Amino acid sequence: MSESSWNFKSIAIVGSGAIGLYYGGRLAKAGEDVRFLLRSDFDEIQKNGLKVGSCHGDFELPQVQAYRTPEAIGPVDLVIVAWKATANHLLKQVLPPLLHDQTQVLTLQNGLGNCEQIAEIVGPQRVLGGLCFVCINRMAAGLVSHTAGGKISLGEWRPGGDRAKILVARMNAAGIPAELSGDLEKAQWVKLIWNIPFNGLAVAEGGVTTDILLADPAIEMEIRGLMAEIILAARAQGIDLDEALISQNIERTRPMGPYRPSTMIDFVEGREIELGPIWEEPLRRAKKAGVSMPRLEHLIQRMKDCCGQA
Repeated sequence: MSESSWNFKSIAIVGSGAIGLYYGGRLAKAGEDVRFLLRSDFDEIQKNGLKVGSCHGDFELPQVQAYRTPEAIGPVDLVIVAWKATANHLLKQVLPPLLHDQTQVLTLQNGLGNCEQIAEIVGPQRVLGGLCFVCINRMAAGLVSHTAGGKISLGEWRPGGDRAKILVARMNAAGIPAELSGDLEKAQWVKLIWNIPFNGLAVAEGGVTTDILLADPAIEMEIRGLMAEIILAARAQGIDLDEALISQNIERTRPMGPYRPSTMIDFVEGREIELGPIWEEPLRRAKKAGVSMPRLEHLIQRMKDCCGQA
């Protein structure tokens, strides 16, 4: 594909939870042709639309293009994968009906290895990655609460085109603060600095909010220790992360108050957590690079114990 040959008119949202509904809703509100693949929310959203309570301005979509199957959606120009990576075993079933020969696929999933899984199905040159820096929860069917942040950092998984640049421009036009990432892998590790300790310890401590974690000096020290391990692991793979990210991430978390990380919500509601891409895959890559992460290994075991996993 030449640099200027791709533009998108139709979008499919795969994974219409908090992330998919919020960003898909913003795009639809701006006039984009957005088609949502829905499961549990289908009846409610088809009847009453989508409601978003947002710190950047509440909005509603009385009518939403809602579908139960990818076959009903049909081929689109852009697929946005926004479901939890625990559903990735369904990618081989869901993606093919949404593709034509120019379709591009953007994953907004957390952790490592998601781009690789998608590339196995659609080819590496079709894959883009995005990191969402947002405090957001799905409160009920068709109802999303957005309390802070909202930025997306977008990049090409295999650099060489201007697809990410096109996406950034369209998202900004839709009121989504988006920026271009020239190094997607680095951006993924930067986000792990927050996700690994805060999502992980929120589960390991029994299902608690971020303010409770930071209220305990011992837990804050553990958070800082985990963040330091992540930085060392990234550096061992040639990814230069600044130690200042430790304090920056902690200080940006304090004003969030009693924020419920998404993994903690999955845990307390009895759903499978994304242990593989967010915790186990970074550990595997660190070990391959010759770096030990004892704090992360201990955290993974605590999480498994809490979830009843071996």
